[in-house]
Amino acid sequence: MPVKSLYLNQLTESIQQKALELGFSGCGFSKAEKVEKKETDYVERWLSEKKHGTMSWLERNKDKRYDPRLLSEDAKTVISVSFQYFTTKKAPESSKYIFSKYAYGKDYHFIMKERLKELLKFIEERTGPRKARIFTDSAPVLERYWAQKAGLGFIGKNTCLINRKNGSFFFIGNILIDLELNYNTEISPNFCGTCTRCIDACPTSALQPFELDAQKCISYLTIEYRGENIPAAFKHKMKNRVFGCDICQDVCPWNRNAHEHTELAFEPSEQFLAVTDEQLENMDKPLFKKLFRHTAAERAGFKQLKRNIEFI
Repeated sequence: MPVKSLYLNQLTESIQQKALELGFSGCGFSKAEKVEKKETDYVERWLSEKKHGTMSWLERNKDKRYDPRLLSEDAKTVISVSFQYFTTKKAPESSKYIFSKYAYGKDYHFIMKERLKELLKFIEERTGPRKARIFTDSAPVLERYWAQKAGLGFIGKNTCLINRKNGSFFFIGNILIDLELNYNTEISPNFCGTCTRCIDACPTSALQPFELDAQKCISYLTIEYRGENIPAAFKHKMKNRVFGCDICQDVCPWNRNAHEHTELAFEPSEQFLAVTDEQLENMDKPLFKKLFRHTAAERAGFKQLKRNIEFI
């Protein structure tokens, strides 16, 4: 084997191993290049049909979204990582109001970025300083596309990235770097088969096979939609969800064996576990800050979370 190939193999494997040591559940590599036309055509059609709702930022920076090399000078590789957040806990424990599992503990943006910085430091200790950028929901990057290219899973009918071992309850992060590595060459086929459980279970009919209409999605309505009131058409359809929604993932057969996360930062606080419905319904700003400081729910803001609770 040529020396360069041997070095690339060793370096690639060492990065993957370090990623696992840092708590990531998966790590893969793909060549930084233009996104395939069939993907850009899909996104363009989805946007033209206004299925992104009021998320106008999805219409901007398309050139960068479709070519990651425009985001970081001399980029050669997209490093994709996944980070599990699945839990069997329910928080609050005895409340009728339901929060998405990813919002129980500390905001994942903080955790993911710190771990990605550690991974980048590990790489630079072996290769010297790099031109690199770290992304976690923070730039115009088609994260699921690159994660699939990197071999981390397949995109299911619920539009989530699904890993056959770990399910779909995981976050995705990326490092865009000016370093050549060994790239994944085996793109996973789709393993949804004839199953339509996610589509059948969605209470607002937001899903069609492999396509989400964000305007009907509970996660969009409770987090991204900033209107003063949630549209009346969704009354009695929210299934008590006040921040995000896990329904299409909860019913997915690939999540039957999902592993419980081991990240202490994702654990809910004692105050959040014990909060009552009455406290949430009468919540003031001090209680909001006490319950949701540094969590994903904090980003929605006090006013919006109150709006969601009142709507339910």
